[in-house]
Amino acid sequence: MGTERMSELFLPPELSCEIAEIYETMATSYDEVASQIALSCEGCPDNCCDSYFQHYTYSEWAYLWEGIRALEDEQLDRIMERARSYVEESGRILAQGERPQLKCPLVEDGLCGLYKHRLMICRTHGVPATLTRPDGQHLRFPGCFRCQEIVEDRYAVETDAPAMERTILYRRLAQLESRFLGSVRHLYPKLKLTIAEMIVNGPPKDIKTCLKK
Repeated sequence: MGTERMSELFLPPELSCEIAEIYETMATSYDEVASQIALSCEGCPDNCCDSYFQHYTYSEWAYLWEGIRALEDEQLDRIMERARSYVEESGRILAQGERPQLKCPLVEDGLCGLYKHRLMICRTHGVPATLTRPDGQHLRFPGCFRCQEIVEDRYAVETDAPAMERTILYRRLAQLESRFLGSVRHLYPKLKLTIAEMIVNGPPKDIKTCLKK
C-alpha cells in the first residue's frame, strides 16, 4: 500500500464550503471574546505565528492545499523554500529536547500569506477558551501571554473572564473529518503535522484509490 500509488485527496465542494463556514464561526466567536476582554494584537511584541502548532485533520490539510494551489508560482516557491528550512531546523531543535519557536513559512512581510485558509489552531489561539472532551473532562485555556496579562488586571479570578467555547466547533470539524474520510477513516494514520510539514509533504493522499487496485 505504497503512497506512490495514491492520488491526491480533494475536499468535495460542499465540504470545502462547510469548513469555510466553520472557520468563519470560529473567527466570529474569537472576535466577540477579544472585544469583551479588549484584547488586540496591535503593537504586540510577540508573534503567534512562531508558535509550534501541530494539526490533526486531513480535511484541514486538504483545505490548506486548496489555498496553496491558488498561489502564484513565485510566491509558492518562496513558501516551499521556507517550509523545507522550517522542517529541517525544527527537527534539529526537537532532537535537542527543545520546543521550536520558528516563523511559520506562510508568513510574508509579517502577515499570513494564506490568511483565508489558515487552520483551526491559528484561528482560536489568543483568547481564553473552554473545551469539554468526549470523556466529559472540562478544560480551560488561558489564552496568549498578552491576554493573560489583561485578564489578571481586569478580573478577580481567571474564570470570571469570558471565554470562547470550542466544543461545538471542534465537534463539527470532527464530524466533517469523518464524512471526508468515509468508511475507511480507520485506515488513515493519525496526523500530527506542522503547517510546514503539510506543505513539504504535498497534499494528503487518498488511501481509497489504493484499495481499489
